[in-house]
Amino acid sequence: MRNHALESVADRTHLMNAHGGNQLREAGLASCSKMLSHGFKSSKQDYVFGPWKVTSTKNHIMRSKDIERLAEEMNMPSLPEMLFGENILRVQHVDGYGIEFNAIDALKKVSNMEDTVKVACAQEWQESRAESEHSKEVVRPYDWTYTTDYRGTLLGEGTQIKVAETTERINLDKLKAREHIMFFDDVLLFEDELHDHGVSMISVKIRVMPTSFFVLLRFFLRVDGVLIKINDTRVYHEAGKDYMLREFSTRESKIAELKNLPSALQTDPNEVAQHLTLKLIECEKLELPKTVQ
Repeated sequence: MRNHALESVADRTHLMNAHGGNQLREAGLASCSKMLSHGFKSSKQDYVFGPWKVTSTKNHIMRSKDIERLAEEMNMPSLPEMLFGENILRVQHVDGYGIEFNAIDALKKVSNMEDTVKVACAQEWQESRAESEHSKEVVRPYDWTYTTDYRGTLLGEGTQIKVAETTERINLDKLKAREHIMFFDDVLLFEDELHDHGVSMISVKIRVMPTSFFVLLRFFLRVDGVLIKINDTRVYHEAGKDYMLREFSTRESKIAELKNLPSALQTDPNEVAQHLTLKLIECEKLELPKTVQ
């Protein structure tokens, strides 16, 4: 089992600090997303890495009427208040297969059952917010925190990526090596402030080096007075290999267990991650069709 701090340092060093001023904190993401309006100019970036094409697409927050229609289609009472339905990070091979990350598919992985971990904490949450007008709205027939274990969407019709369990792990030493950053981007998929009682958000970052690429998809949940949870999906591929490695992990702790951690750090996913209890880790090999150059 790897040390939590090591994982945190590796992610922060290569996905955040690699660009110095591009280190985006949770507060920064929240303030930036709130500034976005329907008139926000869309952007699209493409980067070719051998036979792979990385595409990063960003657009404005979905309009209320579109969110309402989507919620009805997905049979959910509501959707995140800041939903970037057209934001996508895609890594696709010239033969058509690959992996992408988007908000809609992430929401499809939100449970519509009442037995989720978060809803099980509803009474505790209500007690901590007894005077809130929203405190009685917690128990609903869906996960009101939008917790998702989304790991990305595999692409390809005729040629499919095969998913297999593996004991091989992403080599953090290679990730820590000083390499030229050829491409980097950070894409916010959705965010919700849980009626001002916390935050639920998911974003994806990619870093392309001369011989590999690394993706970090992070779902971060903080319910004030109750718990903090992080679901991370890491994807790594080295040029010339016929597979990608994908690691999914869940870390979670109750706020009471973090009482010695300054509250300021509890709002920063990168800082708090190493203090959370590791609940689950799954390693997969995404085997690519034929030979990858």
